[in-house]
Amino acid sequence: RADLLDGVDEVLRKYKDRYKPFGGVQLLMIGDLQQLAPIVKEEEWNILREYYDTVFFFGSRALQKTQHIAIELKHIYRQSDNTFIEILNKVRENNIDAHTLEQLNKRYIPDFAKDADDGYITLTTHVAKANRLNETKLEKLSGTVYHFEAITSGEFPEYSYPTDYTLTLKKGAQVMFVKNDTSHEKLFYNGKIGTVVDFEEESILVKCDDDDENINVVPLEWNNTKYSIDDTTKEIKETIIGSFVQYPLKLAWAITIHKSQGLTFEKAIIDANDAFAFGQVYVALSRCKTLEGLVLSNPISPRSIKTDTTVSTFTQEVEQNQPDQQVLDQSKYDYQHTLLLELFDYTSINRRIGYLLKLLHEHEASIHDNYRDIFNKMATSLKSDILAVADKFKGHVNQYIASEKNIERNFALQERVMKASEYFLGTTDAIIYEVIQKTTIEIDNKTVKKSINTILEELRRDTNIKRSCLKSCQNGFNVKNYLDTKAKAAIEKPKPLIDQKKLIDNSSNLTENSELFTLLRTWRNNKAKEYDLPAYAIMHQKTLFDLIVAMPVSLKELIQVKGFGKKRIDQYGEEILTMIKKYREDNNIEITQIEEIQKELESIEPEKIKINTKQSSFDLFKSGKSIEEIAAERGFAQTTIERHLEYFIHVGELKIDQLVTSEKRILISDYFTNNPESNLSLAKIALGDNISYAEIRFVQ
Repeated sequence: RADLLDGVDEVLRKYKDRYKPFGGVQLLMIGDLQQLAPIVKEEEWNILREYYDTVFFFGSRALQKTQHIAIELKHIYRQSDNTFIEILNKVRENNIDAHTLEQLNKRYIPDFAKDADDGYITLTTHVAKANRLNETKLEKLSGTVYHFEAITSGEFPEYSYPTDYTLTLKKGAQVMFVKNDTSHEKLFYNGKIGTVVDFEEESILVKCDDDDENINVVPLEWNNTKYSIDDTTKEIKETIIGSFVQYPLKLAWAITIHKSQGLTFEKAIIDANDAFAFGQVYVALSRCKTLEGLVLSNPISPRSIKTDTTVSTFTQEVEQNQPDQQVLDQSKYDYQHTLLLELFDYTSINRRIGYLLKLLHEHEASIHDNYRDIFNKMATSLKSDILAVADKFKGHVNQYIASEKNIERNFALQERVMKASEYFLGTTDAIIYEVIQKTTIEIDNKTVKKSINTILEELRRDTNIKRSCLKSCQNGFNVKNYLDTKAKAAIEKPKPLIDQKKLIDNSSNLTENSELFTLLRTWRNNKAKEYDLPAYAIMHQKTLFDLIVAMPVSLKELIQVKGFGKKRIDQYGEEILTMIKKYREDNNIEITQIEEIQKELESIEPEKIKINTKQSSFDLFKSGKSIEEIAAERGFAQTTIERHLEYFIHVGELKIDQLVTSEKRILISDYFTNNPESNLSLAKIALGDNISYAEIRFVQ
């Protein structure tokens, strides 16, 4: 059905490329439109008719956006008699004339079914008619009735039963095999007709017309299989979750035309007078191998031969536009070309980075650290070092293809592809992969946090697929290898660049004070529960981050933390300072107990505070005092004094060598030269405990 095919399109777009029909994957569809039409209820069609011209698959909106190629398979395997084939083709195309109808109706033999020889199966239009005929025929047989119950285990739903759960048979019953013989003898196949001749202790003997000996039929097993992906090999893995064991037989004096699709019969009685669906008569007639083996229970009338004009129009167009070898070869080369250009197409990655930047910009005030700068730099580098180079390379690809369209045999182009794959893999790693693999962004707003982390995960997935495909092409481009690699990468969870156990969350600058952050966050959550408020209403997470960086021990220092005004200090100031002081005492971090009255702090002009406090620290440093001594004398945290001195380094009044040894300065400088996108937290992790945060800031 057209709507179901569009449903397939929707799913593939979700997991593949949302901007291409069917997610950009290849589809292979095989079927016979002149057989039974898709089933659609009237109430369903009343809804669908507003969107579709036809319910057949070619009405799919997604399919109409593709340049699909239809190939007509013309070799006939079931029939070999040209007269019968000609009759079937005219019925199929609704082009039957009086002469053809006369030939066909010669197979009408009145009352034939009553005296039919064994081996004939009746194909009828309705289930009730088939069941009634089977029950009547079975009742007429004399002898003992045998009942055989199936054995089921695990999950095997009733609608999937391949034959009756309770199989009722007698000697002389006409049966049909419903499973192929998987043994090397191949004694029977699905659809083969025979007669029950005897019952043994654990088997049923069935005689078929073409066989000299009886077939000893024993119960066979059908499995309900669940499919999954093997985590190691990434191959499809089969797991049996249920089974159904029964004799592979069912009563077969009659079956419905619908159930007969795909089967072949030597002898069949066609009861199609009540045909109600397009293609029903054609399906029934074409199940038989020969015209002589076919018997009509009623004459065929022109009105019972129903074909859909929409289908006829479509199939005529297919017949008139059959592709030749040149078209098929060109399609093959076009597909190779599409895949190769896809390899160097970063549109999806670029789009995700753009959306991530949009979110970071909109919520910048709530997010700690400079992620917007990091991803802005990523976007700029992507544009100059990847997108621009990729556009040029695509032009070169088109030039090379002009001389040899088959990319797999275009050795000059293959050499360029190998070099390009190496370049793009390296730049992708440097610009994107190494950053996103160790980036997590924390924010109080759960909805925004989910959106940001979702786009990050999608960016990681797209980048992982791109890297895998580039790696596969470092030894040359091959369609099968490329598609296999891409498929496996799509279901593979990206591996982190560094051990997550060793990685401290670089979004929060927690560093060695992570315990203090946990303490403050727990306090905030408890307050939120106490006042029945969301956590961010008590204090934003960004403010918690700033607290563990500044670690204030006085009201004077606390008010300098962004997010702390007079109201919040009145509410929580004492509690916050008490927790920080205790943490510093427990961890042997020096505390200076100098606190100033709030009014005194507010009476001083802010700008004057900034100028005087920095200068005072600098003057004390020039007098020969250490940072620790200055902090003790002025009543500030050591980190505050370090930031004061950092200012004078940046304006050129204080030499770095007075605070950082030349050996450490070289190490820090080299790190940032090799890792320009890094931040303070990552630098500290890389440089180790021998270098302090202050020393990194002084050099940075």
